[in-house]
Amino acid sequence: MASLLVLALGDARALTADEVNRAGRPVSTKGKMTRPSASIVKAQTLLARQGVSPGEIDGLDGDRYRKAVAQFRRRENLGDGDGIDAATWRALLGDASADIVSDYRVLKEDVKSRFSRHIPHDYARQARLKQLGYRTPHEMFAERFRMSEGLLRTLNPGARYRKRDETLHVVAAGRTPPAAEARLVEADRTNGVVRALDAAGRPFAIYPATIGSAATPSPEGEYQVVRVVRNPTYHYDPVKNFQQGRNKRRLVIARGPNNPVGTVWIELSKPTFGIHGTPEPSRIGKTSSHGCVRLTNWDAEELAQLVKPGTTVRFVE
Repeated sequence: MASLLVLALGDARALTADEVNRAGRPVSTKGKMTRPSASIVKAQTLLARQGVSPGEIDGLDGDRYRKAVAQFRRRENLGDGDGIDAATWRALLGDASADIVSDYRVLKEDVKSRFSRHIPHDYARQARLKQLGYRTPHEMFAERFRMSEGLLRTLNPGARYRKRDETLHVVAAGRTPPAAEARLVEADRTNGVVRALDAAGRPFAIYPATIGSAATPSPEGEYQVVRVVRNPTYHYDPVKNFQQGRNKRRLVIARGPNNPVGTVWIELSKPTFGIHGTPEPSRIGKTSSHGCVRLTNWDAEELAQLVKPGTTVRFVE
């Protein structure tokens, strides 16, 4: 049975210009939302389609959502601010976009997927595992469709997720990969975003990011992409990097989306530093990193298609 949220998202007027422009206020009141809003799901989906990632699409009014709105408005010369007014809604093609939810039929390959149901926090224990796959089917489908697990469950009450030919309601946030090649990648520490810029200097892809920390800051200046490794192993070295817990020896941690660097490693010319995915997409922009640039797995995978060895990565304030 479809949830009320699915029915609202199926309505072309799930979010209208009148709603977003009412008294010049944003769609919702920041900090007071606990359940996904159809309005914000639609706005987040449209932002993702325009190349401004909100991170996980969760339907909640939070920092990543408002940051994405602010970055979109800046890119489109719509003025400062993090709310969606009528002009921003038009630029997002809001009134012309109704296909926010799509149906996905669970395949035989999905049913056969193997899961790593318990992944310890300790790296030494992780190094004993043969893979660091998804923990559950919910996590697998949520990440595949750029959603939070909470939103996936809300859209699919009573779903089993492991039944062949079962229909799941998912958000349609995917877009055709940009044809442009990134001439420059900016890692903006102040705003907590990564931007891919084209030859004209226009950001055509923007992602929320975790960039270093006070204890282990990200580097300064410009570096080059050395290589892109998809589905990487993670090489832990407490001498060159940081020490986790009591682990004082080098370790190799197996591949998988729950690997410490996720599904992609974009190595930089600064030794031990890179741009990579994460096993915890909900924490992007909310926690620190050990100096590297951390994106959601799906954003890191898209960025990996836009860069090549030699692409410049500039760290900016």
